[in-house]
Amino acid sequence: MAQAVRRSPVSSLLNTDGRRHPVENRFVAVTAVLGVVAFVTGFFPGLSLLASWAGLLGIVSGGWGQMISATTGERFALVVSMGAAAVGFYLGMSNGGLFG
Repeated sequence: MAQAVRRSPVSSLLNTDGRRHPVENRFVAVTAVLGVVAFVTGFFPGLSLLASWAGLLGIVSGGWGQMISATTGERFALVVSMGAAAVGFYLGMSNGGLFG
């Protein structure tokens, strides 16, 4: 007998297997926020300290999230977010680095 599967539209973007992954989704969210912060602040030389630290933490959290991710949606979001964090990190490093 066929069963109807009910999916939430938001959770289906990351949880394509139909199960909940709260820890993995938190890593995606944290990496995305850090990636955006690092990318945006990387273009301002006065914010190099924030850009470099946010980028470094975004790269580390994204790498850990990649190791524990369960679905392709999570991996895709992590790779994009890690890319933004890496660009922000490199821009922050070129403007002053981790310690000013």
